[in-house]
Amino acid sequence: MSNDGADARGRGGPALHLRGPVLVGPHEQRDEAWVVGGRITFDRPAGAGADAVSVDGVVLPGLVDAHCHVGLDAHGAVDDQTSRAQAETDRDAGTLLIRDAGSAADTRWVDDEPDLPRIVRAGRHIARPRRYIRNFAAEVEPAQLAEEVRRQARAGDGWVKIVGDWIDRDLGDLAPCWPREALVAAMAAAHEEGARVTAH
Repeated sequence: MSNDGADARGRGGPALHLRGPVLVGPHEQRDEAWVVGGRITFDRPAGAGADAVSVDGVVLPGLVDAHCHVGLDAHGAVDDQTSRAQAETDRDAGTLLIRDAGSAADTRWVDDEPDLPRIVRAGRHIARPRRYIRNFAAEVEPAQLAEEVRRQARAGDGWVKIVGDWIDRDLGDLAPCWPREALVAAMAAAHEEGARVTAH
């Protein structure tokens, strides 16, 4: 949420003028707010005029789904129609922001759909060959992990998803997928790209 002034036209065109009550928290409400370029401000944007779209009603904050996989099903990447249905399911439950935790599908087109939740992406899962669900991950050996982390960091929105362990019957059950030195290099690569890492 932003309280600083903004130009009235955002990525999606004219500003959206929300006329309250706008519920900000359990003990705070405002009479109006503006949505500009996907961000909320309580200050009237510079240049807001007749082209601003006004909406009257009670305005509630949307939910955040912090672990979701739009574009993915049990067999791997899905088509855009199925991805849309997945995003709509989240939206209809009240979610307006999704933190994608790995998807084999390119869902960038969702950014241009004003009726769908925003997605913060992690790119594809990264796993070792044959040590994760088929068709989900970019599969690499430890020597390629850091470079793949860089690739997925650039494909995502500040997150990378690494599969950290998998079934190893020789050891009894789950075991680490990566040697420590490969993970240290991968974390450094992610941070150099301005990304954080989450692990399966």
